Amino acid sequence: MTDAGPEVIERVRAARADPRRVVLEGFHPLKHALRFGAEVELAVAPPAGPLAALAERLAPELGPWLAQHLTLIAPAIFQQLAASEPEVLAIARRPAVEAEGLLTRSGQAPFVLLENPRHLGNLGAAVRVAAAAGAAGVITTGKLDPWHPAALRGAAGLHYALPVARLDELPPSARPLIAFDPEGEPLRLDQLPADAILAFGSERRGLSPGLRARAQRRVALPMRPGVSSLNLATAVAAVLYVWRLGRSG
Repeated sequence: MTDAGPEVIERVRAARADPRRVVLEGFHPLKHALRFGAEVELAVAPPAGPLAALAERLAPELGPWLAQHLTLIAPAIFQQLAASEPEVLAIARRPAVEAEGLLTRSGQAPFVLLENPRHLGNLGAAVRVAAAAGAAGVITTGKLDPWHPAALRGAAGLHYALPVARLDELPPSARPLIAFDPEGEPLRLDQLPADAILAFGSERRGLSPGLRARAQRRVALPMRPGVSSLNLATAVAAVLYVWRLGRSG
């Protein structure tokens, strides 16, 4: 254990305000960040916490990294770093992503567009699904930072597995835009081109009229009568796995 508590507190505080860095709160965000090439600058945990046992059981390949890089700090200091009481807290470099350039590239996997999402946990869960399904990336619009620590927790650090970025608005793109809208035609396996942009609106308001008007197709997830909507991340999961089934069929 070190006596670097005040220095650690200051570094974490500075990282939270630095757009070039992110704060990873918890074992799973750190695990996935390291697996997918994150540049981790600091990792701290209290002594005798659950981190070592978790790593041994779920990610034994991280043991040597933790042995070399983890800093142990007093529990009283660690508790000041995050309200969520994670097993570990880390500072990592945020990768530079040029979102408009990404959308100009051809590819065999769709992008997920989240228009003005309102809940950071849902945003992160959508990133997690997109990474698992093999999407080309996740683009958001609106005020929320998709790299906020709460979104990183929701994604379990899988932001590092694919490009994730925010735009003020969707630029023109040669990729077909598929809008998910309750008034669209029912979703089928053959409706999702591999290079599509799959657009999802917020649960309360759905997609904006402007984005719906730009779409080449409006598609609806079939649902039981009386059910008005799905959780954002659930809708993204359902659509992406329909795409995967169509690709493997």
